[in-house]
Amino acid sequence: MSSVSRFADLGLADPLLRAISEAGYETPTPIQSQAIPLVLEGRDLLAAAQTGTGKTAGFTLPILHLLSSRSAQRSGAGRPRCLVLTPTRELAAQVHDSVLTYGRHLKLRSTAIFGGVNINPQFRTLRGQIDIVVATPGRLLDHVGQKTVDLSGVEILVLDEADRMLDMGFIPDIRRILGLLPATRQSLLFSATFSDEIRALAGGMLNDPARVEVAARNTASELVQQHVHLVHTHQKRDLLSHLIRENRWDQVLVFTRTKHGANKLAEKLSKDGIPAAAIHGNKSQAQRTKALHQFKSGRVPVLVATDIAARGLDIDQLPQVVNFELPNVPEDYVHRIGRTGRAGSAGAALSLVDGEEMRLLSGIERLLRRPIERIETDGFDAPPPANDSPNRSARGFRPAGNGARRNQPRNGRPRSASNGAGRPGRSKNGNVRTGSGQGRGNRI
Repeated sequence: MSSVSRFADLGLADPLLRAISEAGYETPTPIQSQAIPLVLEGRDLLAAAQTGTGKTAGFTLPILHLLSSRSAQRSGAGRPRCLVLTPTRELAAQVHDSVLTYGRHLKLRSTAIFGGVNINPQFRTLRGQIDIVVATPGRLLDHVGQKTVDLSGVEILVLDEADRMLDMGFIPDIRRILGLLPATRQSLLFSATFSDEIRALAGGMLNDPARVEVAARNTASELVQQHVHLVHTHQKRDLLSHLIRENRWDQVLVFTRTKHGANKLAEKLSKDGIPAAAIHGNKSQAQRTKALHQFKSGRVPVLVATDIAARGLDIDQLPQVVNFELPNVPEDYVHRIGRTGRAGSAGAALSLVDGEEMRLLSGIERLLRRPIERIETDGFDAPPPANDSPNRSARGFRPAGNGARRNQPRNGRPRSASNGAGRPGRSKNGNVRTGSGQGRGNRI
């Protein structure tokens, strides 16, 4: 499908074009230019798209257009016409912010319902008419059980980040919800990766879907410079503190495997004079929202997160991601580093790898189909390389700071890493929009 260079050429209603313009956008991203016309045609959609590609507007814009252009078939209290399911609270809030931003000139009512917050305000909202509900599966089923939401009028269903739904064990809940929806509806499924389980789910919920794929399957962004630092486990915390100070990183997202590990690492960094906050499933929604706001505003330069908590975080122009521990599933590495290198901005991802993680590293490199460059830092010894992958001597990339040294090509000069081509979706002044994650600050 050919690329569309202007939102005005996509067939969207004037109030939506006005809201897009007010948000500072003119050029749709590839997922938007391909998905929006298909959704406007009423087609079911199976889309392969990672976060950071503009996929949220790829479905919110046409849905807003469709709902505003036709009257509700049967309206009623707590009876939404569109249901968007997301795996995490943060993603639900961000999708709802996008609905509010682009639907600001339309007479449509929307709400987000998720756990971790008081349910009573949600009850009050659902007592009135509602057009769009953005929800996490568990809290939605709570409302279904209490008969505060009626899903029999859903005209459009969106399942966002279906692969993460699978990882988090939500597929049984999804199937329960599907059983409560009308058989005749438009359904859209978005996933960064497609396993056999996701394909089976898509086969059961989509009717002759159009297919859109905006990036190669399971590949990391070409705009992200990826490096590996081999280091003993007991040196990891000190090394991270050293690298943050030496390279003067002022905004870095750090991933750990466990909630306890996230807490311990944030405490260690804070003791080293580096303000840090942890975000994970044991934190209340208020604590998670506060930590994310402090990180986005620059008050806290380091956010330590587990995979589940960080899924769906939309942080504009995040320059640096660190894998303090490698994930057990190679695809999660792609999700992690996808927090940076978004909307045309270059980013960097560094993985701290000990001897026990070499097997995980090999799995990631097989998924990427290429080795990840190694770096070293004076004073921090690498573990024995016996279990390292055969690509450990990869060379030729540009240093990101003064605290590390890299293997050099034979001419003694590091080759520059490509920053890649910029993507559409920038503001009128050419800069990628930034924001606090509330309302208009979200990327399309």
